[in-house]
Amino acid sequence: MNKKSDDRLLNWLDERFNISPFLDFMKHKQVPIHKHSVWYYMGGVALFLFMVQVLTGILLLLYYQPGVDSSYESIRFIVTKVNFGWLIRSLHSWSANLLVLFIFIHMFSTFFTGAFKNPRELTWLSGFILLALALGFGFSGYLLPWNELAFFATKVGTDITGAVPLVGKAIKIFLRGSEDVTGGTLLRFYAFHVAIIPAIFTFVLSVHLLFIQRQGMHEPDFYKKLPREKQKTIAFFPDFFLKDILLWLIVLNILLFLAVFFPWDIGIKADPFASAPQGIRPEWYFMFMFQTLKLLPAHILFIEGEIVGVLMFGVGGVAWMLLPFWAGKINAQIRTRVLTTLGLLVVAFILVMTIIGYVM
Repeated sequence: MNKKSDDRLLNWLDERFNISPFLDFMKHKQVPIHKHSVWYYMGGVALFLFMVQVLTGILLLLYYQPGVDSSYESIRFIVTKVNFGWLIRSLHSWSANLLVLFIFIHMFSTFFTGAFKNPRELTWLSGFILLALALGFGFSGYLLPWNELAFFATKVGTDITGAVPLVGKAIKIFLRGSEDVTGGTLLRFYAFHVAIIPAIFTFVLSVHLLFIQRQGMHEPDFYKKLPREKQKTIAFFPDFFLKDILLWLIVLNILLFLAVFFPWDIGIKADPFASAPQGIRPEWYFMFMFQTLKLLPAHILFIEGEIVGVLMFGVGGVAWMLLPFWAGKINAQIRTRVLTTLGLLVVAFILVMTIIGYVM
């Protein structure tokens, strides 16, 4: 297609959809270049992994049949009979884990570079909601193969939600659909995983991307203090966009490597009447919470240790979500030092508890 054809196509689209303002915006949008610029790409990688999740998830839905007597069998059919079914399933599972990982990386890079501050409070808030929804994706999807590990891990996870004071039992029954993990729970998690959470995630993601496009890339404080002539930038389109695409291709190659050489195991079919096997653990992104609850004593003062742990994580999660609204009240002279120390402690806690959970 030559330049005249390109111009005719653009003019044709512009007459019908008025895309000129969008094209002008893309041409003039600039991205700051500095020593922390690499963190700008983490959100794009998370977006790419979400697209992989959607595509592979749709392909799996063509064969997956939810039900106590069909879920495990349909997964086994996909892995053993469908052409490249094993690859699609492994890509879906690995990309789910990497999606959570890169959202965590994106969140902490946003925290340490101060990109949550005024006027980006709602951008941070929507990003936190996306992290919570990604964890919901992982939790709801874990049960769908209806294998032994998924069944008992889901039982443990929903039991923990039952420890929430006042509303815990109602939440547990809402998640399970009854007092126990049954076929009804499987169908309920299937609805969460393929319809409810994706719909909410897509909406919040659209809002999050809109906020970022309207506000532009965050400029760290040290960058703003540089003389104007030393503030280097690159055009978002095509320069930054092409680098983003290149990183997506690298991540795709990593995904393919993991899927081919470390295919996701289907495990043993769940038997609700069997005793729980040894070493039942949640997915790695829940491990730090699971291990912390295990280490707490049975009672702290007059309250059950598990309830104290659940309350602690609940309060901590809400405080982290509302970070931009209370961090600004800290004295400006010590704010950076206090927040950096807080962030390092949170990261260290997550890493240490996760490692202990797999070692012990």
